[in-house]
Amino acid sequence: MNFTRLIQSVVRSFRFVIATALCLTLLFSNVLPASANSTSKSANTDATTQLNKIQEKTDDVAASKGPDLEETQAETQKGLNEVQGDADKDKMFRPSNSQNATSIENQVESFLEQATGKK
Repeated sequence: MNFTRLIQSVVRSFRFVIATALCLTLLFSNVLPASANSTSKSANTDATTQLNKIQEKTDDVAASKGPDLEETQAETQKGLNEVQGDADKDKMFRPSNSQNATSIENQVESFLEQATGKK
């Protein structure tokens, strides 16, 4: 009989500890929500400026009758496309900056060769 009472006492203590830990976790998560991001403010960057210019151009086109073919071709020649221009051109992958890249097909082939031990 004493053994069963001892086990019940241990189980009750364990339940109490678990319940207390859960309550404290809920309390602290509500008291300190996302405190790491509350003090930092983002600065005005080039990306924001580029987006504002794109928005202004979009508003101008929407207010007008729309560009004709020559205007569209002239805008397209300035960069990657008519709306984006050359924004983030240096971040895009193209053949000139992807010479050392490995294609998915080559990656899968090398993985299968390593897995099967064949070359």
